[in-house]
Amino acid sequence: SALVPIMRRFSIVFCFLLLLPGCKPETPPNILFIFTDDHSPRAISAYGSVINQTPNIDRIADEGMLFEHCLVTNSICAPSRATILTGKYNHLNGQITNAERFDGSQQTFPKLLQTAGYETAMIGKWHLKSDPTGFDYWRALIGQGPYYNPPIGSPEDTTRIEGYTTDIITDIALDWLREGRDADKPFLLMYQHKA
Repeated sequence: SALVPIMRRFSIVFCFLLLLPGCKPETPPNILFIFTDDHSPRAISAYGSVINQTPNIDRIADEGMLFEHCLVTNSICAPSRATILTGKYNHLNGQITNAERFDGSQQTFPKLLQTAGYETAMIGKWHLKSDPTGFDYWRALIGQGPYYNPPIGSPEDTTRIEGYTTDIITDIALDWLREGRDADKPFLLMYQHKA
């Protein structure tokens, strides 16, 4: 009869609905955002470089995400950072050049992730002339920062740390990942190098 196909569909949908309460929601992914300064794709073997071999970056690209189709809305340092944070063109987020102070009161993706239950951190080069907002933890180079013995700002103070800036940023990030974060929450770490 014509009723049999309808009953089969209903049975399949009904069985599926019975299984739903037993399904666990997918755990939100951790987000490690690596930002390097003035870094051509020709410097990374995951993008086909024959100049450099970057096996660790290649592994991250294989196991995570590799951007292959992107639009650079502004390649200047501070405007580029403001665009990434806000998702807005520079004439809308107010960061037209490196000279302006970033308006941290506007909506950013780290603030949205905080609202969604993420713990957020920014470690490294900020270069926006304002304190980072939307982060539970931050340690930022002052201005562009020097390559050696950088002053590192935090909500508490500014401390000069001896050593090579790349190593220092890496050590701070690893310390936060190992001991500084809440292991029960998903995280966003914006790991931003000067080099």
